[in-house]
Amino acid sequence: MRSTRYKKTNRRQAYEAKRRRRSNIIAAISTAIAAAFLYILVPLTPGWSKVKLSFFNWDVLVKTFPKLLDAFLLNVMIFAWSAPLIAILGLLIALARNTQSPALFPLRIFGATFTDVFRGVPVILTVYLIGFGIPGLGLPRPWNSPYIWGTLALVLTYSAYVAEIFRSGIESVHKSQRAAALSLGLSERQAMRDVILPQAIRNVVPSQMNMLIALQKDVSLLSFIGPVEIFRQAGVFKSLMANFTPYVGAALIFLVVTIPSTRYADYLMARQMRARE
Repeated sequence: MRSTRYKKTNRRQAYEAKRRRRSNIIAAISTAIAAAFLYILVPLTPGWSKVKLSFFNWDVLVKTFPKLLDAFLLNVMIFAWSAPLIAILGLLIALARNTQSPALFPLRIFGATFTDVFRGVPVILTVYLIGFGIPGLGLPRPWNSPYIWGTLALVLTYSAYVAEIFRSGIESVHKSQRAAALSLGLSERQAMRDVILPQAIRNVVPSQMNMLIALQKDVSLLSFIGPVEIFRQAGVFKSLMANFTPYVGAALIFLVVTIPSTRYADYLMARQMRARE
């Protein structure tokens, strides 16, 4: 009986492996055909020579790429100090919205208002309003720095989205978990801290990874209020050289950073789905 079941399992695995190989071969062939069509047809278009000169100029790329990398370090720095602040504020807002105490009902109202406002206003508008509005009060240095207020705009906007992701994670934990913790003598605070939050945070890690990827790209929006990060530096080179290749170089740098992060987020989601099956 056991040997028969073992043979059936082996046959099933062999069949699935064969199907995967066949699917991979078909996907590789179709991709190669599509790439060949693009490689052949795009250069035949009437304006390709001008587009190639304006957007894919190798000499311009080589000349500007090192400076773009230097400017990208500023993006990384802003991202590095924004991400922890967003995580902390987002978690606090989620906890405020999830509080069960009637005495803390104003916190629930504040959390709901916060998420509604900052999810409803486009990021670029928040950057403009805070980045130009607060320094316009005539604050002394360094409190009029666009780095401070640009970071605040990103933190407020992304905290609203992160808070909702945390809240969905908290609500995804079955109510029996909370009830079991309370029946063991834990307080509401202890149940949230020791039982609910660890499970909720684990559930939302893939979604939060996608938010980190989006934040890395949206740091470039701060260029509109002053910081010379990679997007602004590419614009400077575009004006100096009358060529759009620096923008292509900036896009390549972003792709090198975001594609591995995106694939890792997909891997986490797939692993999470397998664990639930």
